[in-house]
Amino acid sequence: MAPRTTRPVGTPTRGTTNPNRLRRMDRWIAAVHGPALRRADGPPVAVDLGYGAAPWTAVELLARLRTADPRTRVVGVEIDPERVAAARPYEREGLVFAHGGFEVPVPGRPSLIRAANVLRQYEEGEVAAVWARLCGRLAPDGLLVEGTCDEVGRRHVWVALGPEGPRTVTFATRLGSLERPSDLAERLPKALIHRNVPGEPVHAFLRDFDRAWAAASPYASLGARQRWIAAAGALAGDWPLVDSPRRWRQGEITVRWDALAPGRERRAR
Repeated sequence: MAPRTTRPVGTPTRGTTNPNRLRRMDRWIAAVHGPALRRADGPPVAVDLGYGAAPWTAVELLARLRTADPRTRVVGVEIDPERVAAARPYEREGLVFAHGGFEVPVPGRPSLIRAANVLRQYEEGEVAAVWARLCGRLAPDGLLVEGTCDEVGRRHVWVALGPEGPRTVTFATRLGSLERPSDLAERLPKALIHRNVPGEPVHAFLRDFDRAWAAASPYASLGARQRWIAAAGALAGDWPLVDSPRRWRQGEITVRWDALAPGRERRAR
């Protein structure tokens, strides 16, 4: 059983949510983490942590993860009991809602915890402890996805973590809305957003991505997707990207966490 506490751990979010806001994140999770869901001995459990004032993101997560494994179950967890009560009419087979916070009040160990737009209100110094608590609740091959997006889901940045800690950072965008890759800086998760300054690796990464984007401008006549793919290919020569053109075509790029981790020195080119 999940650890029990006298009160949920954490504080309520603003609760802002919109239908399809997290579709880019969900699509990535289903593609990347789908094999682990299918390996689960029983129905895999996914947690939508801090789903907000309306239950849309949990409803959508169930539908999207079931394309990867039809057995998947989703638990929407909210620290505000009024939001839980408002979500209960949307419960269905495979989808329930529970009152709780970072203690993640579900039986056993979930295969996935998605915490989108939850930590932005916290201090940077609190992030590591929250990550450790959530990673400690995961199944052995489980995944925590924590990050931020804009209100309509055009721009996302998220960190993927396993039980051992952070693994990768993914930048995802609707390419038609993008002027330059560094536009995504405003959606960096709390662990990185205050580190987008000279001398920090995430700043160097976005600088290099902008340069590669500018150099790929001849591809603009073929469309923003081709320009993004060309820029990502150039970036891969200097940064440890872990995905391929198949994901780049979706307006995504994923880099190893240790290359962007705060405080890691990187020599300017």
